[in-house]
Amino acid sequence: MEWTLEVVVVPVSDIDRAKAFYADQLGFTLDHDVAPADGVRIVQLTPPGSGCSVVIGKGAVPDMPPGSLKGLQLVVKDLPKAHAELLERGVDAGEIQVIGAGPWDGKADLDNVGFVFFTDPDGNAWAVQQISSRR
Repeated sequence: MEWTLEVVVVPVSDIDRAKAFYADQLGFTLDHDVAPADGVRIVQLTPPGSGCSVVIGKGAVPDMPPGSLKGLQLVVKDLPKAHAELLERGVDAGEIQVIGAGPWDGKADLDNVGFVFFTDPDGNAWAVQQISSRR
């Protein structure tokens, strides 16, 4: 039996601001933005190439404090390229880090140990890790 993770709820204080950040700055695809009932709004966005989406909204999503989600992780094959794209899109992403060694020297292999960190406007914390191939 397959078990797939399809949705992660991200707690935000301002749905429209978060939607703009995830769609416009991170480049996530807007899957839908629906208001099926009074006081209910569900916005689903998916990172390019991902089988898992994020949902932001109100009324039909768990009530969590905005910014309380930490440790979300995206994976890319080329971390320097992804880092440059984040900066070009206006995301306040930190420098490339090699876990266990500190800042990247521009030469070390980044596979499995290279990371970039950023937060969304509410403080939900994200990491981007380089994994160029999987077993």
